[in-house]
Amino acid sequence: MKVKVCGMRDSDNIRELLALAPDFMGFIFYDKSLRFVGEDLDADLLKSFPRNVKKVGVFVNASPDYILRTAKKYDLQYVQLHGNETPDFCRNLRMRGISIIKAFSVDESFNFSMINNYKPSCDFFLFDAKGEQFGGNGVLFDWSLMNRYDNDKPFFISGGIDADSLDALDQLKNMKLYGVDVNSRVEMSPGLKDIELVKNIITGLKPIEEEETVA
Repeated sequence: MKVKVCGMRDSDNIRELLALAPDFMGFIFYDKSLRFVGEDLDADLLKSFPRNVKKVGVFVNASPDYILRTAKKYDLQYVQLHGNETPDFCRNLRMRGISIIKAFSVDESFNFSMINNYKPSCDFFLFDAKGEQFGGNGVLFDWSLMNRYDNDKPFFISGGIDADSLDALDQLKNMKLYGVDVNSRVEMSPGLKDIELVKNIITGLKPIEEEETVA
């Protein structure tokens, strides 16, 4: 089970998190987000990341040129599209060498069949709780809704995840759940993570991995 920690920007906090070796670290390049990286994100620090920690840039309805420039500047391995980007938009980016995580906000009315056209152009999907913001709302959605998903593409689950919600992942154990995405529920303030809370999540997922290995 992979762990993605999103909404990072403070250099010291980034270094502390690196010591835990999360699988993915996310940085938000959307100026309306409380966790927008602004102008302070240290490009040299990001370029020094070990290979086992993948860097993800989060964008919302951004231009392809901005995404490509940013991916190059910070040596991003993945781009997470969290807006209303079309399948064609994803396809064009991927043709230019970008690996894509496409995020979808899920509630009772979400139509899972609409994501079929995205499959050829995305590496992963990310299913998040629908809320007032594009992400970082800090609430769980009803994971039983994932039973409507055809399970063809590996995915991240997001929205209000903390150490106490890990047991609920059993609902998704027969699906292609690739990883969890954590953000607001492990924060001291927007963009600043409580390292101990993140450590609890990473530690809490180890028994799940061991159980899967034994099985």
